[in-house]
Amino acid sequence: MNFENNRSGNGGFLTLNNEVKEVGRLTYTIFPEDHKLIISFVLVHPEFEGRGMGKYLVEEAIRFARENNWKVYPHCSYARSVMARMSDVEDIFLKN
Repeated sequence: MNFENNRSGNGGFLTLNNEVKEVGRLTYTIFPEDHKLIISFVLVHPEFEGRGMGKYLVEEAIRFARENNWKVYPHCSYARSVMARMSDVEDIFLKN
C-alpha cells in the first residue's frame, strides 16, 4: 500500500493505493493563514471496507499536517470519530 498526495493550491486529496487500484481517498482544504487543515471527506471503496483503510488515510493526513505545523479540523464525521479515539493527537486536534 502507498499514499499519494495530490495537492493543488489550498486543497487536495490523499489516495491510498494497492498494487492494482485505489483503495480510498481523503479530501482536504488548507487554510495556511490559520495554520489549519480541514478534512472534508474520507472514502474507502466497498471492497476494502472494514480493514482500517479509512484510519490509515486519517493518520496520513495527520502526518502531513504535523510536517507543516498545521492543526487538523475533521469536518468529516468519520475522521472526527477516528481522531476522538486517538490518544496522540491532542496537540493538533481542533474540535470546533
